[in-house]
Amino acid sequence: MYDVVVVGAGIEGSATAYNLAKNGQKTLLLEQFPLPHSRGSSHGQSRITRVEYGEDDHYAVMMKEGGKLWLSLERESGTSLLVNCGCLSVSKQGNSYMKATISSLSRNGIKYDILTPGDLRDRYPMLSLPPDYVGVFDYSGGVLRADKALRAFQTVLILVLYWKEKKDGEFSAGRFPAFRNIRENGGVYALPSLEYPGHAKVCYHDGPETDPDSRDMADTGRILSTMKSYVREHLPSLQDPPSIVEPCMYTNTPDKQFILDHHPIHRNIIIGAGFSGHGFKLAPVVGKILSELAMDKTPSYDLTPCRIDRFSSTKARM
Repeated sequence: MYDVVVVGAGIEGSATAYNLAKNGQKTLLLEQFPLPHSRGSSHGQSRITRVEYGEDDHYAVMMKEGGKLWLSLERESGTSLLVNCGCLSVSKQGNSYMKATISSLSRNGIKYDILTPGDLRDRYPMLSLPPDYVGVFDYSGGVLRADKALRAFQTVLILVLYWKEKKDGEFSAGRFPAFRNIRENGGVYALPSLEYPGHAKVCYHDGPETDPDSRDMADTGRILSTMKSYVREHLPSLQDPPSIVEPCMYTNTPDKQFILDHHPIHRNIIIGAGFSGHGFKLAPVVGKILSELAMDKTPSYDLTPCRIDRFSSTKARM
């Protein structure tokens, strides 16, 4: 018997199970595929991270804690996860997204630089951008080591559960300086660390609707052609054929906002879904929130934008 069963061992499910275990809940984390795998949304070496979120200030508020929680996980796991190298956004001057970015940075007190076309050419001579493009450099942004982050949550989770089961005093990850394996279905799977010096990642945040059970049949040819054209035009110092191609599943809601809520009928079922391509960086906070909902605690944040009943079809069934 378990207090909570978490279905899905991606970054959000693993972060949720981690938080539940640390709060004394007997937790079972289920995953349909052998770990690690690349069939979901949590694989790969890197994800972008930043605090600002344009007009979605509720995520910016969450990310202020999210950065601290990533650093806490680094200390617990003894693994470097967060690279604070900054984040550059570029667009035509007057672009609505750029205006929202600057507004969010200002509202949340985040250090940033506004870059003129000349500044962009001076700072980033490796980029080939239209002459009317301007930029914003966000000092809070950076890169998360995605595969290592997922492994860190899962490994610390196992050690927390093991320590509680053995009743051997307080859990101290410091006694396990190197994490190499996680247990899954009674077996032990090695999780190798892959580092590529000079690594450049180009992402295309779009794609066809895909059945996750037949994702290998998705036509990625058009996407790859678009990305190669982009590299040739804007990143001329790179070769356009990619060394690694990694499709990633997005589960999008109609408004691109998360769902963090109780099931509308069965209150003992908590739903965390619809992370719409930008949920990875918020995983520590999402895991905290979902664990609070599962333990019937008052959530740490206002979840009004993430309620499931905001969709009319859901309201009709209630």
